[in-house]
Amino acid sequence: MTTIDEASSWVDAYTRAWVSNDADDISALFTDDAVYEFRPNDPTPWRGSDAIVAGWLEEQDSPEVWKFDYEVRGVLDDGTAVIQAVTEYLDDRPTYENLWLVRLVDGRAAAFTEWFMVRKGTEK
Repeated sequence: MTTIDEASSWVDAYTRAWVSNDADDISALFTDDAVYEFRPNDPTPWRGSDAIVAGWLEEQDSPEVWKFDYEVRGVLDDGTAVIQAVTEYLDDRPTYENLWLVRLVDGRAAAFTEWFMVRKGTEK
């Protein structure tokens, strides 16, 4: 069973990988058969840790252009963490409200689904 502390540790590791953009850091976050969706029922998710690493590196953010804050809201019975976050871009992009569902297996994400919405008033 995943705990809130384990989910927080995973998000902290995700944030470190977001800063480093290092393939090993990214790969360590996900199971070999993980699915990364940018929306529920994403028609083109990244499937497998190799595809997740490749997609991440293709779309990487520079660490100096964003700020990120989160709170783990809870953990469901199947080990899925519910995470609410805010991603503030310091360049010409808006601020996003994020909701993540991350199903963890032995500390690694087997499934990641994101919802993101532009925070009202930050459209650029």
